Amino acid sequence: MKTLSILGAATLAVASYGLVATAAPAAAAPAGCHPSYDPCVPITSDVDCDGGSGNGPAYTGRVRVIGPDEYDLDRDGNGIGCESS
Repeated sequence: MKTLSILGAATLAVASYGLVATAAPAAAAPAGCHPSYDPCVPITSDVDCDGGSGNGPAYTGRVRVIGPDEYDLDRDGNGIGCESS
């Protein structure tokens, strides 16, 4: 009689029952980066779009908004902030 390793048994179970492994959660934002924006937008009191009328203290170009839009960079709510930058 053959014995299966734990990994082999798990692989067999996945193949037999059609189980699907889930992907690991996305990596956390690098230190100092707000997790709602990609690429990195600094965590600070306010961030405005480059070339806009905001008064900073930080500025950014086009970003994807992937969480709460704390800095109100995505005015039309389509998931892209600072589109005209």
